[in-house]
Amino acid sequence: MILPDVRSSFGRPEGAILVHLLARAGVDEAECEHWLADRGIDPLLDHPSAAHALSEGDGISQVPLPLLSYVLLRRSLLDAGVESRLLADYLASLFVHFGAPQRPYRIAEHDDQEFRYLVDIIERLPEVDGRRAFLLRAHLGNLSLWLSGLFPDWIATRVHRKGGPGLDYYEEMGQTGFSLAADDPFARRQELDGLFREAARAFKPMRRALNGFSDRFLTPTTGSPVDRVLRQARDSFEAGWLNA
Repeated sequence: MILPDVRSSFGRPEGAILVHLLARAGVDEAECEHWLADRGIDPLLDHPSAAHALSEGDGISQVPLPLLSYVLLRRSLLDAGVESRLLADYLASLFVHFGAPQRPYRIAEHDDQEFRYLVDIIERLPEVDGRRAFLLRAHLGNLSLWLSGLFPDWIATRVHRKGGPGLDYYEEMGQTGFSLAADDPFARRQELDGLFREAARAFKPMRRALNGFSDRFLTPTTGSPVDRVLRQARDSFEAGWLNA
């Protein structure tokens, strides 16, 4: 099960890495040390220069994947207007765990069944109950976010070549999955209902944030430039209209 537990794993080593790289990027080292001692690691994680400091030059080779993922995704979310540290933590955990081979298609790390398509999850939902039902509902949201967030160019290619569903379909399925997970009794018992309700409400800006992260760091030169520009323009318009 994907849990928002990346940020809580950070300790003195991660704080020292951030202080070092921020200082090298021109931020006052003594001030960084003061923030760390007085307010904890969050001011360093959220610093406007943190993403650049961790991802540029040889800095990226010094940074553990969980720390790098959290800082870059936190900045992408903030740029998309999502201020929730909880959602940043969840996205970082999703990115780290789903990076393992075949993990995006399984509802749990050691589950034998694979779901290659969202419709397969939908068809299976009426047949299960208990914890497995909750995992399927959450996975519908997770897989929708993973595919639409990190692979929008792949989705655009499928739309053109095979008449596949577009981003709106993945957004609808993702919001549905997270909403169903939030209403599940298992989520309430584990105090995860608030997380999934927040993820359902913020699915579209989270998808936009992941698109920006993917465009910049994962696939900077792949896909159709026209499709990418049109997607970015549409998202910018919708974000501006919603915030107006």
